[in-house]
Amino acid sequence: MTVVAYLQDNTAALLIATALLGLIMGSFLNVVIYRLPLMMEQEWRSQCVELLGSVGETPASADRFNLLVPRSRCPHCGHHISALENIPILSYLLLRGKCSACGSAISPRYPAIEFLSGVLSVIVAWQFGFGWALAGALLLTWTLIALSFIDFDKQLLPDSITLPVLWLGIGLSLFGYFTDTASSVIGAMAGYLVLWAVYHLFRLLTGKEGMGHGDFKLLALLGAWMGWKMLPLIVLLSSAVGAIIGVALILLRGQDKNVPIPFGPYLAIAGWLGLLWGEELVNVYLSWIGV
Repeated sequence: MTVVAYLQDNTAALLIATALLGLIMGSFLNVVIYRLPLMMEQEWRSQCVELLGSVGETPASADRFNLLVPRSRCPHCGHHISALENIPILSYLLLRGKCSACGSAISPRYPAIEFLSGVLSVIVAWQFGFGWALAGALLLTWTLIALSFIDFDKQLLPDSITLPVLWLGIGLSLFGYFTDTASSVIGAMAGYLVLWAVYHLFRLLTGKEGMGHGDFKLLALLGAWMGWKMLPLIVLLSSAVGAIIGVALILLRGQDKNVPIPFGPYLAIAGWLGLLWGEELVNVYLSWIGV
C-alpha cells in the first residue's frame, strides 16, 4: 500500500501527518512573520537611496537577508539556533523557554504560532479529508496566519503574499475547487471594490483613513477563493469579531480607542471560518432571520 493510499484510508494517520506538517510550517511562519517586514523595509530604503540620492545615506548592507539566510539566531547573544533547538514546541519546552547560550527568555509567541498552525491544520484536514482541496485549504490557512500576525505587528499586508495567493485562488477555481471561475473572478473584483468604497466614503465623511489598501486585497483574495456569495458573510463576521476583540482590548488592556487596530486579522479569521463552514453559517443566519 502506498503512502497516498494509506492516508486516504486512514483518517487518524492523515490527522497526525497534517499536525506534524502544520507544526513544521508554523516554525517557518515565525520566520516569515519576523523577516518579511524587515526585507520590505530594506528594499524601501535601498530604493529611496537610489532614487533620491540622499546625502549621507548609504545603500543597505549587501549581506544576504531573506527567508532562508542567515540562520536563525538569538537576538540577545547572536547564538546560532541549531536544528535540535528548532524543533517546533518540543525545543521550547526542553530549553524551558530560554536560549541555551545566554539564558535569555525566548518569546512564547513562537511556540504559540507553531501550536496554532498545527491545530488549525488538523481541523482543516478533518473537514476536507485527503485530496487537492486539503492542500489548497492548508496553504490558505498558513497564508492567513502569516498575514494576520504581520498586520498585527506592523499594520502591513504584503503584496508578495496576498497577490500570488489571490491568483492561485482564481487558478484553482478553473478546476472547480472551492468555487467556480465566474464566482471567483467576481469575488475578487467585488471584494476589492467593497472595501475600497468603504475606505473612500469614510475618508470623505471623517477626513481620516479607516483602513489600509492591503485590506482591499485581502478581501479580494478571500473572494477569489470562496466566490462572491461568501463575501457578505465574511464582512459581517469580520466586523463582529473586530468589535468583540476591539472592545476587549479597550476594557482589559486599557488600549486607547483612538489607536488604530489592524483589520486584516479579523478578515482572516472570518475568511477561515467561511472556508470551513461558510454554507452552514449562512444557513444558520438565514434561518435565524426567518428566510
